[in-house]
Amino acid sequence: MNTYKYKHSIQKIMSHSHSHNHTINLKALHRSFILGISINLIFVAVEFGAGFWYDSLALISDAGHNLSDVVSLVLALIAFKLAQMSATKRFTYSYKKSTILVSLLNALILLGVVFLLIYKSIHKLTTTTEVQGLAIAWVAGVGILVNGFTAFLLLKDKDHDLNVKGAYLHMIADTLVSVGVFVSGIVIHYTGWFIIDPIIGILVAVIILFSTWGLLSESIRLALDGVPQSINPEEIEQEILKINGVLEIHHLHIWAMSTTENALTAHIVVSSDSNLQTIEHIKQDLRQMLMQHHINHPTFEFEHPQEDCMGYHND
Repeated sequence: MNTYKYKHSIQKIMSHSHSHNHTINLKALHRSFILGISINLIFVAVEFGAGFWYDSLALISDAGHNLSDVVSLVLALIAFKLAQMSATKRFTYSYKKSTILVSLLNALILLGVVFLLIYKSIHKLTTTTEVQGLAIAWVAGVGILVNGFTAFLLLKDKDHDLNVKGAYLHMIADTLVSVGVFVSGIVIHYTGWFIIDPIIGILVAVIILFSTWGLLSESIRLALDGVPQSINPEEIEQEILKINGVLEIHHLHIWAMSTTENALTAHIVVSSDSNLQTIEHIKQDLRQMLMQHHINHPTFEFEHPQEDCMGYHND
């Protein structure tokens, strides 16, 4: 079989696995997002009002962070809706990438919140005013319940999607922050140490920064079509080479199509006497192995050992 006929035949069995790793119940997740958005939006309004009424930067800063979480939940919900839309001639992968862009946007929003909180907290350190510690403690106590419950709603799906993981981490961080604000309110009430209020504001900013950094770095990686953090490309290459009939692999590319789906392309070298049936078996073995590594959209190009990959020398 000459090179042209061989490649023409192989194109007919080019692998495009479209089975998805759907461990997420999207309808249940959407309900969780709607419920989380609703209760957090109500709490944000209450906390902002209490913060301005009692002149508490800790409450205002925590409310600002909670508001950014509401925005994050809304954006994540929109991204999930877009990802479920059908593909078009212009968007052949549909709008799946929007989930990655939203996670990046959410991380950037949180960074903006961090800088704003630090600025306001440092300013208030030099102009400390009296605040009502007991009122702060009561509002923060409600925050512990609201944030903790929202985190619980997202607990089941946090390991299956970057957006869900980001929202979950924010809610866990918010719960801890609310605990800190609650403690500061009690301390202020019984000691009169008002300076603890802006100090808590700075601690809030630090906690947000640490909880956001991983989300930001992974979102940037996926936005640039980098290999997802959960996938080891060297391990994938070794696993491919273990498949019976595979002689060599090159031009291996792995990237995320969305926050739940990963893709792979590779040139697979097989022996010159491999027929279509043999290559079909290799393809099925490759597909099954890659599914175990959460790669559900593989595409292979099969080649003979003597073939030269023209036009692929720079990747």
